[in-house]
Amino acid sequence: MTRDPQTSHRVWRLGADVDTDQLAPGAYMKYGIDEIARHCLERVRPDFAGGVQPGDVIVAGPNFGIGSSREQAAQALVTLGLRAVIAPSFSGLYFRNAFNVGLLLLTCPQAERIQEGERIRIDLLGDRIITGDGAALPCEPIPGFLRDMVDAGGLLNLLKRRLADGTLKPNPMRA
Repeated sequence: MTRDPQTSHRVWRLGADVDTDQLAPGAYMKYGIDEIARHCLERVRPDFAGGVQPGDVIVAGPNFGIGSSREQAAQALVTLGLRAVIAPSFSGLYFRNAFNVGLLLLTCPQAERIQEGERIRIDLLGDRIITGDGAALPCEPIPGFLRDMVDAGGLLNLLKRRLADGTLKPNPMRA
């Protein structure tokens, strides 16, 4: 990843089973992503959308992103400038949607050790989180192609870049 590994990130703590309707409330789905993002997590953290700063991270309990397959649930966090979501586990649909829109997800079995408001560092080369007190919490490795998607700002941006630089042909199925 091209981001500075020495950058620290402020933590917003959430519990387990955060669902897509909390992240992108259904009542706002008829609006654009900016409006949806303004209501992100308002039922569980009314202070979140107005207080989150670019580079902040969410640390949550297990099963983050359960519920519907709405891509806006991940896109709302990207729109708000979130750097990453760290949790012991994620919904499979949410996991793929998040990387598709350029949101970094880190599967960290010891995420519960990270506290609200703590400043942490993300060490992607070492597949770990460095807590404010210096503890290293291991994360599951992220495959290179998913890191590339995050670096590019999502799958569509990655494909556009690869088309432009010639590493992806316009019709790869036609040889």
